[in-house]
Amino acid sequence: QVQLTESGGGSVQAGGSLRLSCAASEFNFGSYSMGWFRQAPGKEREFLAVIDASGGDIAYGDAVEGRFVISRDNADNTLFLQMDSLTAEDTAIYYCARKITGQWRASRYVPTGYDYWGRGTQVTVSS
Repeated sequence: QVQLTESGGGSVQAGGSLRLSCAASEFNFGSYSMGWFRQAPGKEREFLAVIDASGGDIAYGDAVEGRFVISRDNADNTLFLQMDSLTAEDTAIYYCARKITGQWRASRYVPTGYDYWGRGTQVTVSS
């Protein structure tokens, strides 16, 4: 059973930073692209970042470009999201997800392009 477990969320003041981790197990982590999404109350799940299996191809959503950095450690089966310059608008539940292989490239920007999800970690930014 594929497992994805996020950690590192919490409460932080505006302008602060957090580093999220996503521990992966029960699949060949190094063979899959992985992504981060978030969902705020009353809003749709939003694409944040995606990284390919080797870490050489990365893309970000407009809302986080230049502030967030996605990375991965294939030896440790872990995905990361470094979040800097946080604002109250970043308050949400953050999810990591495994990309479905073989789909068209644009599918990496939408939730339906992913087949397994973690349970999420709450990030709260106070202004």
